[in-house]
Amino acid sequence: MFTKIERFISLRNLRPKKKEGFLKIISIFSFLGIMIGVAILIIVMSVMNGFKTDLTNKILGLNPHIIVQPNNYKIDGEFIYQLKKKFSEISISKTYSGEGIILNNDNAKGVILKGIYKNEKNSIEFLNKFISTGSLNNFEKNTVFIGSELAFNLDLKIGDSLSLMSSTFVATPLGSLPKQESFKVAGIFTTGFIEFDQNILLLNISDALSLFDKDNKDQNLEIYLENPLNANLYKDKIKQLNENYFIYTWADLNKSFFSALKVERNVMFVILTLIVIVAAFNIISGLTILIKNKTKEIAILKTLGLSNKSIKKTFFLTGFTIGFFATISGIIFGILFSLNIETLRLFLSKSFNLEIFPSDIYFLDKLPSEINSYSILIVLILSLIISGIASYIPAMKISKMSTFRALRYE
Repeated sequence: MFTKIERFISLRNLRPKKKEGFLKIISIFSFLGIMIGVAILIIVMSVMNGFKTDLTNKILGLNPHIIVQPNNYKIDGEFIYQLKKKFSEISISKTYSGEGIILNNDNAKGVILKGIYKNEKNSIEFLNKFISTGSLNNFEKNTVFIGSELAFNLDLKIGDSLSLMSSTFVATPLGSLPKQESFKVAGIFTTGFIEFDQNILLLNISDALSLFDKDNKDQNLEIYLENPLNANLYKDKIKQLNENYFIYTWADLNKSFFSALKVERNVMFVILTLIVIVAAFNIISGLTILIKNKTKEIAILKTLGLSNKSIKKTFFLTGFTIGFFATISGIIFGILFSLNIETLRLFLSKSFNLEIFPSDIYFLDKLPSEINSYSILIVLILSLIISGIASYIPAMKISKMSTFRALRYE
């Protein structure tokens, strides 16, 4: 693509003379600008990818993949049989959830009350994985498991009593009052997901149905898949079995959250790309000044028989070389930074006593980072295109240069 003489001239342009020190400064700033811009893009994309992946894993580890609600139609054994027959790989649990209020001494807090069967596979796996205090053997009638954050906020421990108030009203001589029952704390679980640990309370399915004045026909089906990312495909197939039920997936429950995350990621990508574009303007400025200073040399090269196309290619190669090596350096720096970002966060937090990435805001206990080869490829291509355009624009001016005028006035 480039001849030996074109590469030679381009290399000479990258090593300006002492009197052209200003050009050297512009080249350095061009290199640093593109390198930093690319590195920041890689770092931000890695953090956003890691944030999405970690939150997805947390959500999938704590929530069912598909939920089937009766919607005024009883979920009978025939429907469950058809599900198991058609999808032998799925796991099914029966639950009931509703909103309620937990009362303890002078404290009150709104929570999600979830009734489960303690002997079902999914319930056993969840409790065995996340129980921090207590035992599954103590999970009997009129007992509850609460999240660690909720226990801390309400100053609750194993064996303490509490009252649960549901949204169901019962008739009394004093009028309709919310139904309320007393329970004991049988255990405390810690998932690491702050939002879950401070808002979810688990109780036996019989207690949940009683508290909300429901019966077995009101129970929901929770379906767990081998690959949760296929939840929407299973949802459509399950709907074909019975369209009377209300069916939704973990993705439906968190659609607004992931949509906002996607928009934020795209906006950050566009904004940070402007850093690379601004840095590329330095290439345009540097090449423009270089071409102006090399007017006499360009005219001599034309006189010696070097074509306009070859001369343009030499100056294009000069600018593109700066952009190429700056891009590669930025990618390497960005990857190294992303791989060690949690170590750097801990170092800065300890050194300057700063709380970077607070877990109570971001729901995660460490700064996530996931290097995605596709994102790196996009950044690489985009940066090279910007560098190529920035190098091509000033090189085009050479074709308008008059050899006679250059030799006469230079």
